[in-house]
Amino acid sequence: MPNLRNDNLYQIALAGVFTAFGIVLPMMFHVLGLGSTFLPMHIPVLLSGFFLDAPAAAAVGALTPILSSIFTGMPPAFPVMPYMVFELAAYGYVTSFMYRKLHKNVYISLVCSMILGRIVSGVAVWMLTTFFGAKFPTPFAFIAASITKGLPGIAIQLIFIPAVVLLLKKYQIRATGRDTLEP
Repeated sequence: MPNLRNDNLYQIALAGVFTAFGIVLPMMFHVLGLGSTFLPMHIPVLLSGFFLDAPAAAAVGALTPILSSIFTGMPPAFPVMPYMVFELAAYGYVTSFMYRKLHKNVYISLVCSMILGRIVSGVAVWMLTTFFGAKFPTPFAFIAASITKGLPGIAIQLIFIPAVVLLLKKYQIRATGRDTLEP
């Protein structure tokens, strides 16, 4: 039986690392004006889902855009940050749930989370438009535009994230003799 205290500390520490990475990485892209094209904040959040329990990964997804907005001004507090909170929380939760609970492979977990996260962002955009007067296109047009503009970032995610997860899993097996990404 794993030590729950150590597992909680591991989850908290790793969540902090992913959140910090989710703040710093986009800063490098935004300097070049490439944030919304390469989607750098999505990478650490999606990665967190492969290494953290679903609630912790969802927390990374929700906290990263909030803290980034506070510390760097990116994303803008309104209207962008609110829908990103829900989208990225969905990314973290769904990735973890699919990979760690349902034991789906890296690609299925990643693609399902990317699809569901976009749907959640569309719902959040609809809510922001309907209830708060935010100026967005229709949710379907918003999702289509975000996918089109973010295609380079989506390609990077589909190539980079599975490679990192598989390399770390291979390293974990070699280092511990266990076929798991658990602490």
